[in-house]
Amino acid sequence: MKMLNELAGRLNRTAREHGWWEREKPFPEVLALCHSELSEALEEYRDGRGYGEVYEKDGKPEGIPIELADCIIRILDFCGMYAIDIDAALEMKAKYNETRPYRHGGRKA
Repeated sequence: MKMLNELAGRLNRTAREHGWWEREKPFPEVLALCHSELSEALEEYRDGRGYGEVYEKDGKPEGIPIELADCIIRILDFCGMYAIDIDAALEMKAKYNETRPYRHGGRKA
């Protein structure tokens, strides 16, 4: 199943059609943009919003789920732009994680 790869292609087409790839984004910039979406999710949490709470502000959806979605959208847009097979990468990593020992890495928390 190539569900995320298909979504990545769709998201990237939309981003290109709306002018977000008129210039190539350096990888550090892409990572910073992802981080900014996670920071916005943190601000929603600090404002007392529930994990599943979605609301509208001036017709735009807001809330923790929306900011998490924005981060995923940025990641998938990047994958679509550079033909990264994110479905295969996720499957590979999930299979590997299944082989790891309980609380691997020696961390206590």
